[in-house]
Amino acid sequence: MASRRAAMGLVALGFSALALPLALPVGSAFALDYPTRPVRFIVGYPAGGSTDIVARLVGQKLSERLGQQFVIENKPGAGNNIGTETVVKADPDGYTVLLVNPANFINASLYVNLNFNFIRDIAPVAAFNRVPNIMTVSPGIKAKTVAEFIAYVKANPGKVNLASSGNGTSVHLSGEMFMAMTGAKMLHVPYRGAAPATTDLLGDRVQVLFDNMPSIIGHIRGGALRALAVTTATRSSELPDVPTVGETVPGYEASALFGMGAPKNTPPEIIAKLNKEINAVLADPEVKKRFVELGGDPVIATPEEFGAMIAAETEKWEKVVKFAGIKIE
Repeated sequence: MASRRAAMGLVALGFSALALPLALPVGSAFALDYPTRPVRFIVGYPAGGSTDIVARLVGQKLSERLGQQFVIENKPGAGNNIGTETVVKADPDGYTVLLVNPANFINASLYVNLNFNFIRDIAPVAAFNRVPNIMTVSPGIKAKTVAEFIAYVKANPGKVNLASSGNGTSVHLSGEMFMAMTGAKMLHVPYRGAAPATTDLLGDRVQVLFDNMPSIIGHIRGGALRALAVTTATRSSELPDVPTVGETVPGYEASALFGMGAPKNTPPEIIAKLNKEINAVLADPEVKKRFVELGGDPVIATPEEFGAMIAAETEKWEKVVKFAGIKIE
């Protein structure tokens, strides 16, 4: 009613009603100038790791394109859950966003008492990339192929140790998935991070590690460790001669999917604007080259397509968590 009275007043002052601007929905109007101030980009891990590097790469390019800083805010702890909950509780105005990563899909079934439901409470914005883990064996293992390694494990029950960067990580669950799909039983040895796990792999104290490509590839290229396979559905352009696990174990796929999420009820116009800008960033040859160096090609997708990927990843890892029989209170 107030808007109608205002319009009538303008007509009385000599403005034609036909010349009046049409009213825009609040979300649409808000999205026209978004962002008008810095955006908090929450990362649930410490600065300096591969996850943080991905966020900073995209955040810097978005800052350049949109004229406002995307400020990386590291909130490590509780297996990524502290950072995620920060975004879940934030105002849904587009000024707090989340680096979506494999922990979000795994934690949905791994943690018993989460204060949020990731799929319900975080709106998918855009995918960034998929990064393979690399099935890497210690110098003392003579197996040259995945099939030979499976045969070795089955012939040596209780003697093969599967290292990981911690309970419930994608590194751990990639190995658990391998055991579930091959029947090759190994003893899981969790470490506090990938670095000490790699040290013991180099020293033959553990025999296999499904580590993230950026962390382990230097040892492989240097010849200190041997890669048997990558965990993605297709071979990596960084290691084109290394087969996929799926070439021996049909259906196996355990890539690390990254992207951006926002609080639920974030205006769809803002999500659409972010998605458009992120996809433009991913299409930049310089950015694509950097992503390849980090181990995975960019993934350009709509919010809906990214949401479907999140649902599929969550379902997949729930099965592995159940097989492994692990829960965190």
